[in-house]
Amino acid sequence: MKVLVNAGPWLEVPPAGYGGIENVVATLVPALRERGVEVVLASVGSSPLEVDELISVYDEGQFTELQKPYNQVMGITHAHLARVVDELRSRDDIDLVHDHVEVVGPAVLSALGGPPVLHTLHWDLHKHPAFYGSFPPSVAVNGVSDSQLARAPEALRAASLGAIHLATPLADRDLRAERGDHLVVMGRICGLKGQHVAARICQKLGLPLVLAGPVSGRNTPAELDVVAQNPYHPLHSHPDVRYHLDQVSRYLDEELVRWVGSVGGPARDHLYASARAALFPIQWDEPGGTAVVEALALGVPPVGLRRGCLPEIIDHGRTGFLADSEEELAEWVLRVDELDPEECRREARRRFSPSVMADRYLELYEKVAGSR
Repeated sequence: MKVLVNAGPWLEVPPAGYGGIENVVATLVPALRERGVEVVLASVGSSPLEVDELISVYDEGQFTELQKPYNQVMGITHAHLARVVDELRSRDDIDLVHDHVEVVGPAVLSALGGPPVLHTLHWDLHKHPAFYGSFPPSVAVNGVSDSQLARAPEALRAASLGAIHLATPLADRDLRAERGDHLVVMGRICGLKGQHVAARICQKLGLPLVLAGPVSGRNTPAELDVVAQNPYHPLHSHPDVRYHLDQVSRYLDEELVRWVGSVGGPARDHLYASARAALFPIQWDEPGGTAVVEALALGVPPVGLRRGCLPEIIDHGRTGFLADSEEELAEWVLRVDELDPEECRREARRRFSPSVMADRYLELYEKVAGSR
């Protein structure tokens, strides 16, 4: 089977730091190729992932352009999809398109009438009610959790082939580090992730906390200071920037609670693996939970609010703790040493390894291709 995997024009695959969808693609593709699937990757030219073919419009990722007004950036995704369409029209050896580009991907590919398409849903499905409420019937979809699909519009559920949980290559690496005292919240700094809740809890309990992740594409405190100190900067009023400045920074004391910016590569893995626990005080119904499965793979017990996909990933009392309130979350934080890190690792290997995800996707590929 030859599959065109459409990762989009925003970040290279794998990304150097933050990049949820790109990390998913980077985890899936090697496992597919090990199973004999030929992969044509539609991404940016700088993507280092080993594939059979790489097609692109942009040499570098266009993620920073997303901070600009819509009428200045609306052509980026369409230029990328135009390149994908040209590729599909010029050849007849692509058996299936696995699309990961929000809205524009299925909208364009459904009109093409080319190879069958499987579109993976990575995001909040309430963002585009008109589109998802009348989803193109020619495109099959899958979710990344049952919770996500349960909240989907009826037309989208009808097109769905079920949910496939996200995976992490860390599940196969047995990466270990000496356990420290700090807790960690790993991910983009934004209101949905609830870093302010984690900071408030850790200050009350006197526990060290490290917040790791970018703020509106700003990867270091120095970069964010440039934005914060200039009220005329285009990002000064960005919701993520305002969230950090107004709700998170008040807890930062550089001793107990620290924001270290975006961390990638081995430094990120070590910071995560050496944590006493990973906190997930999410303020929305998280659809995928990549950081949760990464914590499990590293033997770091996850402690979070009972929302979204977390109850599907965390077995309360065995591989982590789930709470229904901030107060209860604080109580479970004090009990993380009761959890067995090896049980977390075993769960990750069993359920969230790249091979498990690839096998599930191959089943869907065969089903979608066979339906045509």
